[in-house]
Amino acid sequence: MGLESGIRHIGSEMKFHLLLVCVAISLGPLPQSEAGVTEEQMWAAGKLIRDVCLPKYPKVSVEVADNIHNGAIPNSKDSNCYINCILEMMQAIKKGKFQVESTLKQMDIMLPDSYKEDYRKGIHLCKDSTVGLKNAPNCDPAYALLSCLKSNIKVFVFP
Repeated sequence: MGLESGIRHIGSEMKFHLLLVCVAISLGPLPQSEAGVTEEQMWAAGKLIRDVCLPKYPKVSVEVADNIHNGAIPNSKDSNCYINCILEMMQAIKKGKFQVESTLKQMDIMLPDSYKEDYRKGIHLCKDSTVGLKNAPNCDPAYALLSCLKSNIKVFVFP
């Protein structure tokens, strides 16, 4: 890794860690048990992630992002790469590969308890949804993963 790319990587890591700190602060104190967050806390964390990714994709309007949030997932390069950004920040996808174990851990932290059983099932049903898909240039695995999750989880949640 060259110096310039190394500096960019460190900058990206710092932004991600800063985001995690902001999310933790916005969530406030969590119970000592492994209970999930409230819906309000979940949506606040999702808004932070959305606010980082949306400016990176100027061709994705707030209206398109709202439609994705509501379950209407367009299949275009820009929207797919916006979805990829969100999924990467949520540690659900990395370089086009579904990170099942990481997603399960994040689910336990970031979702209300009432969502978890359904999400756990959906995550396992979608574990192979990105297999064989190329990430560049159109972020196709992100589209495939989110579409699969939407189809297999009753209460669709996406920032």
